[in-house]
Amino acid sequence: MTDVPGSEPSTMRRRSAPAAKSSRVRMSAGQRREQLIAIGRQLFAERGFDATSIEEVASRAKVSKPVVYEHFGGKEGLYAVVVDREVRALLERIATALTAGHPRELLEQAALALLGYIEEETSGFRVLVRESPVMSASGSFSSVMNDVAHRVEHILGAEFSSRGYDPKLAELYSQALVGMVALTGRWWLEVRRPRKETVAAHLVNLAWNGLSHLEAKPGLITARGQ
Repeated sequence: MTDVPGSEPSTMRRRSAPAAKSSRVRMSAGQRREQLIAIGRQLFAERGFDATSIEEVASRAKVSKPVVYEHFGGKEGLYAVVVDREVRALLERIATALTAGHPRELLEQAALALLGYIEEETSGFRVLVRESPVMSASGSFSSVMNDVAHRVEHILGAEFSSRGYDPKLAELYSQALVGMVALTGRWWLEVRRPRKETVAAHLVNLAWNGLSHLEAKPGLITARGQ
């Protein structure tokens, strides 16, 4: 083959090609693991567990399937890591938000924390609310809400005792309150209106005042103090 005058010799071009490929920066094991978790999170959010495959995870990461198996042992392992992270992130967000002393403000803070998580971590919330495989039942959305309900139960129990109500009913009421907020959150995930502060205010309005004493234009106590 004849080289064009003034151009790089073909033999040199052939030698330089591998050098360009080898200059690509390789990820460390930790970086690769985080990349696979991020890709898995997105795919599980988009398609759910059953419709997601290791092949697609590997394809999006531009690695071979054995690399994914090496890090997680399979799709179940990757899913478990993704769900565990989301569960911890949501519970931490709610626990951090519960700072007020008044029960109504605590309910407001819990509702806003959940809606804020839905708004800012939409993919993570979708992972939690999608149908999960049997082996991960402990990390399902219902189990997360049960954990939240147990926290609320302790708060309600103390309030019931101080007001002369049966503290044994605190568990029932905590499940009812958290379930109301959680189901509304799943609905709001798709519609995204009205804004989360308005949704929280109406949730608290119903929970605090009851249907027979609803305020016409409810607001948040938390917002008034800001």
